[in-house]
Amino acid sequence: MSIRLFLALIILADFIFLLYGISTLSISYKEAVIFYDTNGFLHYLVRLSTSIFGQNDYALRLPFVLFHLASIPLFYQISSFFLRRDTDRLLSVVVFILLPGVVSSALLVNSASVVIFFTLLFIYLFLRKKENLYSLLLPLLVFIDNSFSILYLGLFAYSLYVKNRYLMILSAMMYLISLYMYGFGVHGKPRGFFLDTFGAYSLIFSPLIFLYFFYTMYRILIKGKKSILWFISFTALIYSILISFRQRIVIEDYAPFVVISIPLMLGEFLKSYRTRLPQLRKWHRLFFSLVFGFLIINFLATYFNQLFYRYIDNPKKHFAYKYHIAKELSRALKQRGVKEIKTDDEKLKKRLKFYGITSSDNLKLVENNSFADPKSVTISYINYPIISYSVTKVNK
Repeated sequence: MSIRLFLALIILADFIFLLYGISTLSISYKEAVIFYDTNGFLHYLVRLSTSIFGQNDYALRLPFVLFHLASIPLFYQISSFFLRRDTDRLLSVVVFILLPGVVSSALLVNSASVVIFFTLLFIYLFLRKKENLYSLLLPLLVFIDNSFSILYLGLFAYSLYVKNRYLMILSAMMYLISLYMYGFGVHGKPRGFFLDTFGAYSLIFSPLIFLYFFYTMYRILIKGKKSILWFISFTALIYSILISFRQRIVIEDYAPFVVISIPLMLGEFLKSYRTRLPQLRKWHRLFFSLVFGFLIINFLATYFNQLFYRYIDNPKKHFAYKYHIAKELSRALKQRGVKEIKTDDEKLKKRLKFYGITSSDNLKLVENNSFADPKSVTISYINYPIISYSVTKVNK
């Protein structure tokens, strides 16, 4: 079977999982705010998609799925500059797809999948020496998202290192323009969030991979070959750590630039593995088995997270609770002929609006958790009740 066919099957399998993941999600309050109240790139992107395919979860999340899927061939091509064997490049792609942060970027309304795609596109054009194309791309990125300032900073550091005067001037100009447009982003009283940042990176990578990412960045810093990919990832890591000494960072601004370092990590691991005699590779095989095992577990836990409700006393503490309930609640209300209702929960109100449940002065939605009451609207996952509401008339 050819490598291209393997890659196509990987992309197809990923797409099927993503479609299933979308079916389990409801719009969150943060996503509803992007859909209704903002005017940035994400807002117009989801508005365009829903205007074409209808106002539903698949249309809402389709642009981010497509950006993610388009990133995979680019990621494979970029891996070819750092990994010699085709099988190694495919393994790099699989690890990339399985990363918790990459999965969430593809499923949720956020800028991460967009930033990952355009960053990979730039790197691909740069490595292919397409100067005219990447020179046009870089200025456009500043209008898409503020986090590209990290890319500009990393490119500036790289251009200084390799003495590329053209890239140095271009990246410096774009970095300054980005700061002018979006600000520096430092605010509030200085507080240490260093451990929070490390915890966030551990969730994005999974703990063992993050530790190896940190090791890889350090090892290349000391004695490895410093590529443009390393400079981008290392700059994002250092910048985020420095900022976290003062304030809590928005991890989505930095994560896209660190997850793309998988070819560097895999290259370091395979080089260490293959330079050892077969009888001395036991610890490498154990480490790889643990890492891959944890990735598979995290991947499945992300897609089948509703199973965890059975083991949580308070459903609202479920890590994905804010992406649940609203769609099922709107469907249950419509089955009762209710399309307008009042609720004191402003966040739920905005979420229900996406599914066609508007505000009303006649009926009120009240949480009651009376699961046994047949008059209540009960939301269940896998036949396990999560939350219950009553619909009452408003006394005027």
